[in-house]
Amino acid sequence: MLTRKCVLSAVIATIFMSASALADQQVIDQLSHLGVRVAVKDNLAAQHGVNCAALGADWGACYQATITLTNPGAALQSHDWAIWFSGIRQVLATGNDQFKITHIVGDLHKIEPTAAFRGFPSGGSVVLPVVNEYWQLSLTDVLPRWYVTSSQGTPKVITATVTEKLSDITTLPATQWKRTPDDANILMTAENRYMKNQATSPVSAAELRGRILPSPRRVDITADNVSLKQGIAADLRVLPADSARVITEEFRAAGLRTGGRFPVNTAIDPAGFTDEGVKEGAYRLRISQERAVITGYDSRGVFNGLQSLMQLIPPMGEPVIPVMSLSDAPRFAYRAVFIDVARNFHSKAAILRTLQQMSRYKLNILHLHLSDDEGWRIEIPGLPELTSVGAKRCHDLSETRCLLPQLGSGPDTSTTGSGYFSRQDYIEILRYARARQITVIPEIDMPAHARAAVIAMEARYKNLMAAGKVREANQYRLQEDGDDSRVTTVQFYDRTSFINPCLPSAQRFVRKIMNELIAMHREAGQPLETWHFGGDEAKNIYSGPGYTDKNHPQPGKGQRDLSLQDKPWAKSASCRQRIQQGEAGDFTQLPGWFALQVSQWAKSAGLKNMQAWQDGLKAIPSAGQFATETVALNFWDTLYWGGVNSASEWAEKGYRIIISSPDYLYLDMPYEVDPQEPGYYWATRFTDEQKIFTFSPDNLAMNAETSTDRDGKAFSATGQGSWPGAAGMSAQLWSEIVRTDEQMEYRLYPRLLAVAERAWHQADWELPGQQGQAFEKGKTRQVNQQQLQADWNRFATLLGRSVLPGLDTAGIRYRIPVAGARIRNGVLEANTSLPGIRIEYSVDEGQHWRNYQPQQPPAVAGKVLVRTRSPDGRRSGRVVSLQAG
Repeated sequence: MLTRKCVLSAVIATIFMSASALADQQVIDQLSHLGVRVAVKDNLAAQHGVNCAALGADWGACYQATITLTNPGAALQSHDWAIWFSGIRQVLATGNDQFKITHIVGDLHKIEPTAAFRGFPSGGSVVLPVVNEYWQLSLTDVLPRWYVTSSQGTPKVITATVTEKLSDITTLPATQWKRTPDDANILMTAENRYMKNQATSPVSAAELRGRILPSPRRVDITADNVSLKQGIAADLRVLPADSARVITEEFRAAGLRTGGRFPVNTAIDPAGFTDEGVKEGAYRLRISQERAVITGYDSRGVFNGLQSLMQLIPPMGEPVIPVMSLSDAPRFAYRAVFIDVARNFHSKAAILRTLQQMSRYKLNILHLHLSDDEGWRIEIPGLPELTSVGAKRCHDLSETRCLLPQLGSGPDTSTTGSGYFSRQDYIEILRYARARQITVIPEIDMPAHARAAVIAMEARYKNLMAAGKVREANQYRLQEDGDDSRVTTVQFYDRTSFINPCLPSAQRFVRKIMNELIAMHREAGQPLETWHFGGDEAKNIYSGPGYTDKNHPQPGKGQRDLSLQDKPWAKSASCRQRIQQGEAGDFTQLPGWFALQVSQWAKSAGLKNMQAWQDGLKAIPSAGQFATETVALNFWDTLYWGGVNSASEWAEKGYRIIISSPDYLYLDMPYEVDPQEPGYYWATRFTDEQKIFTFSPDNLAMNAETSTDRDGKAFSATGQGSWPGAAGMSAQLWSEIVRTDEQMEYRLYPRLLAVAERAWHQADWELPGQQGQAFEKGKTRQVNQQQLQADWNRFATLLGRSVLPGLDTAGIRYRIPVAGARIRNGVLEANTSLPGIRIEYSVDEGQHWRNYQPQQPPAVAGKVLVRTRSPDGRRSGRVVSLQAG
C-alpha cells in the first residue's frame, strides 16, 4: 500500500510539474513576441542635471535612455519571468518601479518584475527609463538576441531582437552623436562626406600603369608591354613545394596557362643584395620582352616577387604587363594582422580567405587571439572541457555545460558566440599560412581575460571530484578555494576572469597548453617560435583614475564604495605566501612575475621569443629579465594620451615595439563619424583608409600634424631622441561586436590595404624622427602636404580601380565606401573616397536606379537617394538621402 501511495504521489507530482512547466513555457512563448526598442534620450546627462558622479559613472559621464517593451498579444500578468540582454554599458539607475535590472556578469543583464509590476497590457507598451554609464554614439552599442526565461520553461529569444540590422531595435536621434559638448568631430552627412571626398583627385590610367600595392622601393616602367596571352612557363623550384603550388594555382586563377611560352625565372641570391635590400622578403623583378626574372634575398623574397608580378596582370581583358624593373624590400620584418576569434568565433574559411589576401599584399604575421573571457577557441588534447564548456555559450546558470551568454549570443549554442578550431582545423590553418609564407602566432591571454579557461577547468574539477578523482580534479584547476577577492574587470567580469598565477596547477595548465600548441605547429611544419602571453588589463577597473571612494569623494569622479573592491588575488593564500617570500613585491606585480615565469617555461620548451600587450609588463624593469632571446610587445597606448613618450620608454627598457596603436590600427573602430557606421570608439571616432595611409609608425610624433584626438581636436607631440623606431606594425580586429564573418571582412577591407602599405613601404613624405621636434595639427607645417596628397590620390585610385575588383573575385565582403553627395541649384553632385567606384541615384524611393555620370550631373527634384556599387555590381554601399529644393 505504501508503495502504491508513493507511486501515486510521484505521478501527481510529475503531472503538476508538467503543468507548471507548460505554464512557464506559455509565458516565455508570449514574451518572445515582445517588441523591443532602446532609445537614447540624452548623451550629455551630466550637463543636464543628472548627478552621474554620485551614481558611480567613470569620470562622471552617463546618459539617459529608455527601454520600451511592446506586447502585441493578450495581456500578461505573470511575475514569473525574466528578460536577459547584453549591454556593454553599466546600468546605473532605473526609473520604473515595476522593474529591476540586475547586472549578472560581463555584459549580461536581467530585467525582472518587482512586486509593483502591473502586467504587460494587451497591445500596449511599458517604458523603463535607465541611466547608463558613458554614452551611446553608435547603433552597434546595442546588442541583439534578448531572451526570456521562466522557471522550468526553455529559454527563447525575443524574435524582434534576432537581427543584425540594429536600427530595428534602437533609436539614436541625429542630435545625440556627440560624446562631450565641445566634441569637435565632423558628423559625416552626405554633404560633409562630399566635401571631404573632394580633396581626393583621381589619377589617370597612365599614371597607374605598372603600379602595385604595397608600393615598391624603386620602380622603372618603360612604355613597352609584353603579352602573356600564350601563357607562362614558371620555374618555381627555388620555392618550397607548397608555396610553388600556391603560385601555380594563383596564376591559373588569374586566367593564365601555366604550361605556356613566356618564361618566369626565379633565383635566390642573398649575396646580390646590399644595404637596405639585405632583408628577409627582399626581391628584384625584371620584366623584358623575353622573360620575367625574380631574384629573391630568400624564398620569401621570391614569393613576394611573384605576388607583385601577379598584381600586374589585369583582372579583365588581355593579360598584358609592362616591361619594367623594380627593387623592393620590406620596411618591417613584422607585418601583422590580429584577429580576435574569442569574443565571437570566426570560421576557418574566413581565416583562410584572410591569409590569401595577406599573402597577396605581403602581410606576413597572423596573430590569432584564441582565448578570452568570452570563449576558448582551440582544441587541447586531454582537456576536452576547454571546448565542450569554454567554447560554448548558453543559458546555464551553473556554467557546467557552457559559459553564460555574452555579447548578444543568445541562450543557445547556435550563434558565433560558440565555436572552436579542432586540432586538425588549426593545423590546416598553419599549413595554409606556411604555404603563403605567413607565420601564425597564437595568443592565449593570461592571467586576466581568462574566464573561459577558468570556468572550463572548474567544470572539469567538479566532474572529477564527483567521480572521486581528487588528484586529477586539482591537476589543472585555475582558481583557489578561499579566494573570494572582489574584483571588477574592464569588461565587468569578477574574479573568475583571472587565472590564479600562484597555483602550481595553473602553472601546469600553462605548460600543458604551450606544449600542445608547440606540437601542433611542429606537425604542421611551422615550428612555433613566439609565445604570446597576452598579459593585458590584469586590474580592477574601479582602481582607475576615473573613480573615487564615495566616503571621501573627489570632484568629477564616479563615486564607488571602494571598501568593497579588492586587487586581483588579494585574498589568495597562495599569492599572499609568494609575496611574503619575496617572489613578487605586491599583488599588482603578480602579472609581471607570472610573465617572467612563463618566459622560463617558453625557453625550456625551445621557444625563442616572448610577446605580450605592453600593460602586462609594467612591473618589469627591463626586457633583459626575461628568459627568452627577445621580448616584443604590442604597443597600444593612444598617441594623444602620451603614447609618443611611453613608446620611447618601453624601447629604452629593451623591448621590441610592435606598433598596434588603437587610434590608428584598431579596425574594430568605425570608418567614419556616423552613428550608422559600426564599431567601438573609445580610442577614436573614426579610422578610414586615408587616416591609416597617413600614419607614420617610425615617427610617432609626426602624426600629431596629420590627425586629431578622439574628440576631433588637435594635440601636440614632441619627438623623442631615444626612440629607435618600430620593430613592426600590427592591425587589430577585436570582435566584441563583430559577430559574423561578413562583418569581420567589412571591418578589415579595404583598410587592411593601407596597413599593408605602411608596414611595407616608408613614404617619401614621412619625416625622420628628431629629438625635440614638435608637431601639432594647424600649428606646425613640417609635413609636405602636397606630396602626401599626391601619394594618397594614387593609392586611393589604385584601390578603387584595381584592388577592389580583385577582392570581388576573391569573394571578400569588403566595405563599399558610402557616397558623398550634395544638391546645388537643383543639380546632384556625388563622389566617393575611392575613385573608380560606381555611383547610382534614384528619384523614386529606390524603385529604379540610374548610373551617375559626373561629367553630366543630373537635375533632380524632391527626395533623392544615392548609393555606391561594387565593381562587380553585386553589392551596394549604404544608401544616403538628400532633399532637393
